[in-house]
Amino acid sequence: MALKFYKPTSPGRRHGTVHDYLEITESTPEKSLLRPLPRTGGRNNNGHITSRRRGGGNKRMYRVIDFKRDKDGIAAKVATVEYDPNRSAHIALLHYADGEKRYMIAPQGLKVGQTVMSGPGSEPVDGNSMSLAEIPIGLQIHNIELHPKRGGQLVRTAGNTAQLTAREGNYAAILLSSGELRLVHLTCRATIGRLGNVEHQNLKLGKAGRSRHLGIRPYVRGTAMNPVDHPHGGGEGRTKGGRHPVSPTAVPAKGGRRRRKNHPTNKFIMKSRHKR
Repeated sequence: MALKFYKPTSPGRRHGTVHDYLEITESTPEKSLLRPLPRTGGRNNNGHITSRRRGGGNKRMYRVIDFKRDKDGIAAKVATVEYDPNRSAHIALLHYADGEKRYMIAPQGLKVGQTVMSGPGSEPVDGNSMSLAEIPIGLQIHNIELHPKRGGQLVRTAGNTAQLTAREGNYAAILLSSGELRLVHLTCRATIGRLGNVEHQNLKLGKAGRSRHLGIRPYVRGTAMNPVDHPHGGGEGRTKGGRHPVSPTAVPAKGGRRRRKNHPTNKFIMKSRHKR
């Protein structure tokens, strides 16, 4: 996957880039795996905004993704590689030998016609899913479970990867891209390989309109607000806020620690991503 540049026919085109979508083989999704995706506007069930700057954008349908990869011992053939508007990574449609169809997030290099497997006895090749106890040390992995049979929760974004570095007792040590070294139980599953669409992190929208198409509304600085609206607001003339950066609810916004010292998962973090 590469980025596509245009001639600067307008200010938005001058710096904006798009994907070339050469990996995409099908533009029409599998209808049986589509679900409605209602819009929330960043509001919870009480109608209060809990996630700011959300609203508008193109309508989407949700693609049901198989993060568990629990269909063991049955070969699946990659039918298509598709774009998913709900995530940065691409997805692949699998046709299982028993007739079932499922979506998976597509690793780098996955081709149409390739066969993937999951479960005990699977070969450690890209796209196959198995428990951490069976994956050879040093391989790149993604879609990692934190709890057995709950489905992959770690390393699911475009171009992301983690590395299985060691095994000791009932746990495996996994080095994440953030620098964190974390213990995960050996019965948890992961998928071999690095996720595709690697160039996504280099994409430049180029204009405000493309942000609106994605459902991202404008960002207003706290210093431009009134004191009733933001802790940085108010003052005579332009100010720098007068304090360390915080959110509208006075939570530290840049580097402030918010994790509890006695958090129950602290014992699984061997090396923090904050200590390089």
